[in-house]
Amino acid sequence: MAVGGTAYLLLSTPSQRALMAQSRAERAVIVWGNADASVVAPLVDAFNRRHPGVTVRYTDVDSTLMYDRIVGTVQGGKAAPDIVWSSAMDLQAKLINDGYAQRYASPQKSALPDEAVWKDMGYGVTAEPVAIVYNKRLIAPSEVPQTHQAFTALLRARREALIGKVATYDPARSNVGYLYVTQDQAITRDTRALLQAIAATRPILLPTTEPMMDAVGKGEVAIAYNVVGPYALKHAASDDGVGVVFPKDYTLVASRVAFIPRDAPHPAGARLFLDFMLSREGQLLLARGLLPPMRTDLANTRSALPQARPIRGGPQLFVNLDPVKRRRFLAEWDAILAEGANAR
Repeated sequence: MAVGGTAYLLLSTPSQRALMAQSRAERAVIVWGNADASVVAPLVDAFNRRHPGVTVRYTDVDSTLMYDRIVGTVQGGKAAPDIVWSSAMDLQAKLINDGYAQRYASPQKSALPDEAVWKDMGYGVTAEPVAIVYNKRLIAPSEVPQTHQAFTALLRARREALIGKVATYDPARSNVGYLYVTQDQAITRDTRALLQAIAATRPILLPTTEPMMDAVGKGEVAIAYNVVGPYALKHAASDDGVGVVFPKDYTLVASRVAFIPRDAPHPAGARLFLDFMLSREGQLLLARGLLPPMRTDLANTRSALPQARPIRGGPQLFVNLDPVKRRRFLAEWDAILAEGANAR
């Protein structure tokens, strides 16, 4: 039997058996997500084996494009999704708040922390720490920053050597990057000093994690800030020249939030697949792909990192999506960058 499968099978109540019968009649589940398809493949394969009459079709979609397709501002050109699963927690919260999700009280939710479930609509599936990543040949062991304050100090002390060698997300192009840095601001006023120190190095600003990790691995970048932790660990596992730090003062922990759209074409299959994602078996399969589980009955980021600061779901998340607030933050960021570019 697949690992953790017993807990999933124990939920085969009459209502669950009815759900399985309805799913077989629907025959398909369409999932849009922004996790790498290779990471999700074991989960999809296991579900397909358990439910041979139901085929999951997973499509990797950029989080911003996903949002635009759901609200109808961009034509998708693809079948409508049954599950929308994204690391852009603020966009997910806004979609749920704006009425694009349907309620479903998953029988698995009792194993999740309270903040992982919002209105029985949005479900935090993973618990992903946010990291600092560095090239071991370019950052000496004694220099590796263990806190945000130490990172600021390193950038100031080695500014000349690090010009053009620091990377982070471009908050104007990356929803995840914008989410992380605005969460930093909410935690500490010292974030502005850190952003100023980053800006003084004339940083490389990137929209996604992959080019950031590639640049660190090749030595084109010495250190990268606010990187999705699981992807950083996966890269470091195959490149011993890359180091990963989870800051000891606080480590943001993000989640990939899933919901079932209001007009899901295969609602029974969507509920069945969401249950599987949240089951012990599903969570362990995702963990093998280095996506840490959210369940409280499994070892996860919260227990491993005492300094973990989970990003809570709900309406507070999309406050920073207000156009005025977003423009104000990006204008301030541009000013900090300009000041850094002119620094001597």
